[in-house]
Amino acid sequence: MAMTDPIADYLTRIRNAMMAKHKYADIPASNVKRKISRILVEQGFVKRYIVIDDGKQGLIRIWLKYDKDNNPIINKLVRVSTPGRKVYADVRHLPRVMNNLGIAILTTPKGILTSREANRLNTGGEVLCYIW
Repeated sequence: MAMTDPIADYLTRIRNAMMAKHKYADIPASNVKRKISRILVEQGFVKRYIVIDDGKQGLIRIWLKYDKDNNPIINKLVRVSTPGRKVYADVRHLPRVMNNLGIAILTTPKGILTSREANRLNTGGEVLCYIW
């Protein structure tokens, strides 16, 4: 059966791995997921990620980050746009997550960006998810 929302699956796999206190999560790879993983590393929400070639689609292995009390750094992952309901934001109405303590990830004509990067590049787009 085909997956209808691979980004929601990506976020759910990370959420489940954090709740189970795993060191890493393995996720089927795609270009969008690679770019979201890059943003998560740049913003300090995860330690690192690698792409594992398995001869088919490939896997993204994401090492999760925990604080000194073994609580996950990521408190919440929220999917905003879904295949049945797209949510767009223009440059004047880009989302602020937790008063800029979190990030919003958007897909824009200039690539997959955080809302801060989209604001700096003066572009809007589809809001994929919120992370804080």
